[in-house]
Amino acid sequence: MSTIVLSLGGSILMPGLDSPNIEPYISVLVKIAQKHRLFVVVGGGGEARRYIEVARNLGVDEASADELGILVTRLNATLLVQALGSAAWPQVVTSHTDALTAAESGKIVVMGGITPGQTTDAVAAVLAERSGASVFFNLTSVDGIYSADPKSDPSATRYDMLSPSELLGIVIHQQAKAGVNTVMDIVAVKMVERCNIPLVVMDGRNPGDLLDAVESGTCRGTVVSAFGKNPLPLN
Repeated sequence: MSTIVLSLGGSILMPGLDSPNIEPYISVLVKIAQKHRLFVVVGGGGEARRYIEVARNLGVDEASADELGILVTRLNATLLVQALGSAAWPQVVTSHTDALTAAESGKIVVMGGITPGQTTDAVAAVLAERSGASVFFNLTSVDGIYSADPKSDPSATRYDMLSPSELLGIVIHQQAKAGVNTVMDIVAVKMVERCNIPLVVMDGRNPGDLLDAVESGTCRGTVVSAFGKNPLPLN
């Protein structure tokens, strides 16, 4: 049984309270979990960034602002756990060790943020290493990794495949602030580089694309691999 770790962006799962995207994910996650050990780390999205910005404007320090963001990630994660029902471990776990223990149940294990100064991508990257994951998916609102922000630079080039060191070169100059919205944070990329677990960055707005990637190897994103190989599909 392969192990899969998903970093599921809050803006993907909860683009707004009036437009949640949780329900379309339920059947996909349940189907994947029937054949694979599955961990899902949920981000805070725009809601977390709004709380963080309010705190920052009030003079709150960055670490404390991060704590607010972590609370929002765990709220999003709780919604997902409740929506998954009996398919999920019944609580949002708050440490990697607890996640590994919960996974022994065979249930889908859901986490949010853990540590100020780290994004949920970093939480997921550490979890991928500790669980010996076969692949680490980062589900975002863009269809892969680009040479620049494709939303502001129409000439940006999308990469089909990168090495971890090449990805590190792309993100190394990004600013480490609470609530920063980037491809991945530096800690997460360094973890990917250290553990050599393949990373797939892809658009998560259509959950069916994730299922296609796992089951048939159809990948509409960027593969980051130290070995220059696409790890998909998974057996």
